[in-house]
Amino acid sequence: MTERQSGSTGRLYGVGLGPGDPSLVTVRAAELIGKADVVAYHSARHGRSIARSIAERYLTGGQVEEKLVYPITVETTDHPGGYRGALDDFYEEAAARLAAHLDAGRDVVVLAEGDPLFYGSYQHMHKRLAHRYPTEVVPGVTSVSAAAARLGQPLTEAEETLTVIPGTLPEEELAARIASADSAVIMKLGRTFPVVRRALERAGRLEDAQYVERAFMEGERIAPLAEIDGETVPYFSVAVLPSKVAPLEPVARVADGMGSVTVVGTGPAGPLWLTPEARGALAEATDLVGYTTYLARVPERPGQRRHGSDNKVESERAEFALDLARRGHRVAVVSSGDPGVFAMATAVLEVACEEGYRDVPVRVLPGMTAAHAAASRAGAPLGHDYAVVSLSDRLKPWDAVARRLRAAAEADLVLALYNPGSKSRTTQVGLARDLLLEYRAPETPVVMARDVGGPTERVRIVRLGELDPALVDMRTILLIGSSQTRAVERDGGVEVVWTPRRYPEG
Repeated sequence: MTERQSGSTGRLYGVGLGPGDPSLVTVRAAELIGKADVVAYHSARHGRSIARSIAERYLTGGQVEEKLVYPITVETTDHPGGYRGALDDFYEEAAARLAAHLDAGRDVVVLAEGDPLFYGSYQHMHKRLAHRYPTEVVPGVTSVSAAAARLGQPLTEAEETLTVIPGTLPEEELAARIASADSAVIMKLGRTFPVVRRALERAGRLEDAQYVERAFMEGERIAPLAEIDGETVPYFSVAVLPSKVAPLEPVARVADGMGSVTVVGTGPAGPLWLTPEARGALAEATDLVGYTTYLARVPERPGQRRHGSDNKVESERAEFALDLARRGHRVAVVSSGDPGVFAMATAVLEVACEEGYRDVPVRVLPGMTAAHAAASRAGAPLGHDYAVVSLSDRLKPWDAVARRLRAAAEADLVLALYNPGSKSRTTQVGLARDLLLEYRAPETPVVMARDVGGPTERVRIVRLGELDPALVDMRTILLIGSSQTRAVERDGGVEVVWTPRRYPEG
């Protein structure tokens, strides 16, 4: 044993061993294993320890070995605290055993496959002991890096992000995270493999997924994940979605046969408002089609083509997207807010229902609407029945707009008014205000929300009688309260608007 000064404790070391090949153990890790007084490692009840087998060549034979045997792995238990309670008791008992060595002045090395703090067993000892004893963590090569090395494919490139996902998540959560990822590694397969496979399929990423089993270990296996029999998958395996950056020409990403069109709602502003499904569809597309301003909100991807156009050519844009799909491209038509609310879904479907395009696959992915985004900033003005009306008379006459406003006002509905004004339309807001004042009190709360979620966001609460059309432009949405809508100033001077869910009888 190493001699210690009276009263001094030993040092705790969490030592990463890498993915399995002993030659991938770092020099620092090998030195510490060889010098340790105590070497501890976890094992299942069968007694075999993968960590010990990796470190065996570095053991000197003079160390005390502490085998930390799990009481359970995946089976059920009659412990009063259930599975988690049984493991917590085990970790407490294991930490106490190691603490006894540390208190006696012995250095303790806890072995960990991969990296000690990356889904590693060592972390449970670290949380219980590191604040009490001098501690050092020695990093190791993770299974993520090992899998990428064995595949010979980059995990991330340029501005891509990597998502690491435990396969133990529920299937819908897995699918959402997979769909929104640039590249991903899914850990902890084994019994979770069927669920992971279904999630990859739901997210449209199964064809991209690679399977790596026991990287840098005996029995290593690498194959497309879609070809793997779920009955043969061990815990030491991962699913990998490599970098999406095209290794060769971008045209290689275009299918031989029919492509598809996905109309994607991007929400009212930038990436924070994207759903995981929408994010995934944008990432998977070979071509992006849309109004130039909205395309600018989508991050650039190498190999992905962009086709921007003016805001007033919806039908032409839809036909162009469908033509691309007929030539085998995966096309995402970008639409702000929700594509089905005064946006591109209708334009695409109108053309898609014409002869020549009816066989092109089209789907619509929803997005956060401007009305809902604005309402969230003000409180809950849409808490009861409401109507959504566009004030634009470019595609319908003003008489039709006025009739609908009057009907909604007579029904005492909250109103969400889209497209209230532009440089060429300056009278609609004033006309709508005057019409609504025939039915609503001048004190009716009005939410004026401009560029919600954007850099110039401004949300104001005014009264209907004070609504100034000069302050309203095309990027503004108006939420007009009903007779029941309340505007209340709370502590701190913050005014909130809400509409009760209960309506008076009679």
